[in-house]
Amino acid sequence: MDCSYHNKILRVNLTRGTIAVEEPGAVQLRRYMGGWNIIADVLLREVPAGADPLGPHNKLIFAPGVVTGLAISGASRNAIGGKSPITGGFGASEVGGSWGAQFKRAGFDALIVEGVATNPVYLWIKDGEVEIRDAAHLWGKTTKETQTLIRQELGDDRVELAMIGPGGENLVQYACVMSGLKDAAGRSGLGAVMGSKRLKAVVTRGTQGLKAADPETIQAMARRAAKEVNDGTRAAWAHTAGTGGTSLEGGILSGNMPIRNFRDGEFPEIGGLEYVMDKIGVKMEGCWGCAVRCKKVVQAESPYPVDPDYGGPEYETIGSLGSTCGVSDIVAVSRASELCNGYSMDTIGTGVTIAFAMECFENGLLTLEDTEGIDLRFGNSDAMIKMVGKIARREGLGDILADGLLPAAAKIGQGAERYAVHAKGQAQPMHEPRLKRGLAIGYAMSPTGADHCHSLHDTALVYPNEEGFVQSADLRGMGALEAMDLDDLGPDKVRAVIYDTMGKVLQNCLTICFFTAWSMRELADMATAATGWDVGEYELLKVGERALTLARVFNMREGLTVDDDKLCPRSYHPTQGGALAEGGIDMEELREAVHTYYGMMGWNRETGAPTVEKLQELGVGWASAYLPR
Repeated sequence: MDCSYHNKILRVNLTRGTIAVEEPGAVQLRRYMGGWNIIADVLLREVPAGADPLGPHNKLIFAPGVVTGLAISGASRNAIGGKSPITGGFGASEVGGSWGAQFKRAGFDALIVEGVATNPVYLWIKDGEVEIRDAAHLWGKTTKETQTLIRQELGDDRVELAMIGPGGENLVQYACVMSGLKDAAGRSGLGAVMGSKRLKAVVTRGTQGLKAADPETIQAMARRAAKEVNDGTRAAWAHTAGTGGTSLEGGILSGNMPIRNFRDGEFPEIGGLEYVMDKIGVKMEGCWGCAVRCKKVVQAESPYPVDPDYGGPEYETIGSLGSTCGVSDIVAVSRASELCNGYSMDTIGTGVTIAFAMECFENGLLTLEDTEGIDLRFGNSDAMIKMVGKIARREGLGDILADGLLPAAAKIGQGAERYAVHAKGQAQPMHEPRLKRGLAIGYAMSPTGADHCHSLHDTALVYPNEEGFVQSADLRGMGALEAMDLDDLGPDKVRAVIYDTMGKVLQNCLTICFFTAWSMRELADMATAATGWDVGEYELLKVGERALTLARVFNMREGLTVDDDKLCPRSYHPTQGGALAEGGIDMEELREAVHTYYGMMGWNRETGAPTVEKLQELGVGWASAYLPR
């Protein structure tokens, strides 16, 4: 029977130079669906407890989902995972572009990379054939140089690369894996894991096609989505200018957009970062097979050159390299974004780390001697751009900052930890938990550290529809019915957070893009049409819950405890001026919400450990053997 999966997991051992293919079976693939679940399974079963994230025993997993590679909006994504060098726990990040679709169409459902190559290598995967090739001539190259050279070497401009630049090679802790030049698997430091294995790129080309079990349903859904995008009823906000591409003033006025390392509440200069496409836009592009086309492409000559081949800055980048650093020049932000893509560094991690250093500098914890003469003050565009390069090359202060927020704070000393804005060591994204208390729970409970993509943005819960229900159809469908205040940290908010997170993590398993706004019912129909299985909505929620719970088991095995389920000190205090001038989170209220979260998840309410019965209910009872005794 035709279906969207191959029952083939590729395993490459770089130490031994071996290549193998495993067949997990339909039951395993249906239980996991791909993405996070495959990553968590491999990490628990195969990575020894206490393994160095940058050592030979960690594994790097590329995990598309069962719908990846189908010609339908949002289905180009794949997840990448490993033990995170940032948190020491579960690491996962998702990315769009074209690589995931090409990999699936080359004949595989996942890739496990283990061991360490003696010399730099890249993998070449085409239509079921796999080679390990020399990459010594590529080491030290930017992602654009790498892509150009490999396409020339293979004689094919249509091959797709998942790759690293100098940031990954130099083990910058928040290095990312780039899918092409414009799409980043940004969080968890997986580019550093890739660099530690001396793996420069995974290159793929798939010409086999991918047949759904019910292609007519997939085609009908794809056509409907494209029509709805065109008529403005689906993802209209993303189609015109992407994230952060229009007015940002509302984010400043509400307190959502961070200013000067999450310290301040006012930023009159925000106009310099708004309406990117009107100022330097070239065109809008999209991921493989997607009608939404939400990705900006920008170009500039002055005051900084900006290469359109690297795309353009989205909201997180505009916030992290812009307002968080006090920078209001969109060309400067776009130049820094280009450099991050070329070096393969997470723009959130890079921007927040530079903002941390700027606050240290302004408070005398760092001096001009430490910065080698760089006036590292908030608002200095030149200084911000220079620091991006110094971090990637590990030069001077950049070498300290490349180790991540908490290690850098420890080396700087003098109480620098109070300026590090993070959860579990991972830099906080550009959405403020002091405004959205559901987001505060999400950041505290995220298995990967602070992450806005699988946490509830509870501004959507404030205003009821005409019937008095919450606006979100998916939350209504799961039983979270009533509107609630932004600052609510009670049981109803916790329940909404759990439902929302399960749904988002599910999409990180399938793997499908949030921006395409497929409902839970549509996702069940899509998965059924793709695989031929009779997939239900309840089953899909359990897929997300299973992934969250396995990630929790891995984190606890690696030594993370209830003491790590919290926010950084800054989040418990108000901003200086602005909408959140009285907006600090109550630490005890958040702690109680976290323990309520444990209980609702079927975890021990005091320790946060998933119970044996909960693991058995999720069909992964074997994982109880990995819980601390």
